Amino acid sequence: MNKRRKRISGGQAAVQSLKKEKVKHVFGLIGSATMEMFDALYHEKSIKFFGVRDERTGTHMADGYARASNRPGVIIAGQNGPGATNLVTGVAQAKAAFSPVVAIAGSYSTKDKMEDAFQGLDQQSLFAPITKKTWTIKNSKIIPKIMSDAFSLAMKPRKGPVCVNLPRNILAASNKYNINVKKPSFENESKQKGNKENIKKAAKLIGSSKCSVIIVGAGIKYNSKYKEVIKLAELCNLPIVTAAGHGDAIPFGHKLNAGQMGPRGNPVASRLVKNADVILAIGTRLGFNSTFYSYENINKEAKIIQIELEKRMLGKYFPVKVKIHADAATATKQLYEEIKKENIKLNIKDWTNSYLKERKEYLINRNKENLGSNFPIQPKGLFKQLRKVLPRNSAITLDAGTLCLQATDALEYYDPPSLFTPLDFGLVGFSFACGLGVKVAKPKKTVVSLMGDGGFGMTISELSTAVEYGINTTTIVMNNQSWGAEKAYQKDFFGKRYLGADITSPSFDKVAELYGANGFKVKKISEIGEAVRAAIKSNKPSVIDVDVDPKALYSFRRDSFKHRKKK
Repeated sequence: MNKRRKRISGGQAAVQSLKKEKVKHVFGLIGSATMEMFDALYHEKSIKFFGVRDERTGTHMADGYARASNRPGVIIAGQNGPGATNLVTGVAQAKAAFSPVVAIAGSYSTKDKMEDAFQGLDQQSLFAPITKKTWTIKNSKIIPKIMSDAFSLAMKPRKGPVCVNLPRNILAASNKYNINVKKPSFENESKQKGNKENIKKAAKLIGSSKCSVIIVGAGIKYNSKYKEVIKLAELCNLPIVTAAGHGDAIPFGHKLNAGQMGPRGNPVASRLVKNADVILAIGTRLGFNSTFYSYENINKEAKIIQIELEKRMLGKYFPVKVKIHADAATATKQLYEEIKKENIKLNIKDWTNSYLKERKEYLINRNKENLGSNFPIQPKGLFKQLRKVLPRNSAITLDAGTLCLQATDALEYYDPPSLFTPLDFGLVGFSFACGLGVKVAKPKKTVVSLMGDGGFGMTISELSTAVEYGINTTTIVMNNQSWGAEKAYQKDFFGKRYLGADITSPSFDKVAELYGANGFKVKKISEIGEAVRAAIKSNKPSVIDVDVDPKALYSFRRDSFKHRKKK
């Protein structure tokens, strides 16, 4: 067994612990509290360090890396106090996305009282509500064990972020450590089977249906798990709907893929869910983004079969007829085998044929409908051009906000996982930084990040990181000179009393060039294709500043303003 026995610093032990977990990439911002750890990283050539400009955006990079690679993403905030507080938004985002981010934060010395320490802060209490668990290490000897526990917990279902606070004196202390560097502390996948009786009940329920639908979520996006769902769908001739924000769960080109459901999805998928008598929910919570927790978005009379690896999520938001506590792909395979063995035949030919016809017409009409003139650019026109020009291996990251929410189901995803959004956290300023992390994890993929001008303005400094480390993503800034979602609410519900909604920004294409990236300006629909092709081909970080009609506003969260009449 390969063990480290010589006396080393706590910082070196922390880095050796990262090596044990097979960490290849670390994002971080240096600070005096963790200098021993950064010095150890300098000497550890198997781990590549990416110095970021802000801890928040660095955490979004780690989040994107984790989701794209299905491995832990690591972010180090080198400074206690403000360095740690800057992590909060990114860590909270990772929690909402069930993303296995391991946040490591420097902390004040255990020899100091918090109220007397420079940049003293109760980081244990700060991170506890937004992580699966937070540790503050007070004995350097236990660094390897805590790091091992952190990686293991981050990857256990349901995955999510953890935080390890490392006081500066603990990192400076030296000890002899036993660190097994051969085997990581976590497993990437569960193979947990579903209860056989529940599998049989589910098969019979599907067999009795006249209009069933499958809803899939993140639980089937990794390691080609979606293929088990497609096998089942083809056997039963069932349409597949994807949960909102997980439109990449099934490759776009499959004929049974109806696309994303709910207020942010498309009418074909949404109709299927509203009319189905049996819903097979695989690897999805049926959560907020898809349903708004409302029967306006799902048939109240439908009998729901839910396959979910996290037990407490079974039936959490809607009553469930059959609960299957299992890995999504494993239980789907069991269900496939049960239906085949019992020779269960479904009488849903008319239901599925009707869907196929409607889906075909919807896609044809989507490209035929009036998408606006060449100028000003309408969002639908932009999305049509992107559908034409983006390579099929593209990974797409999105922000929240009115334009990105319109884009969610308007784009096409062929290679799971290939769609990365803020999901239920609804975060603006996520997309660009997330895209950098996705590109580090999947360097052969074309990574395209869409966001508004407000969100990009929040995170533009990470262009330095992209240029310095050659992280060649393409960022499309949909520039409508406003905080579009909020302006839409002011327009629809507050009598057009605009305050703080309009914003002024520099020419982002010119700013990109100053950073050393490529910049492109697009004012007409006819210019989009050429700019996107050139950006992708350039093999440099690129920013495309697209002028989008400022009047093209849409209120997504109309449910939030039911108490107000339109004025």
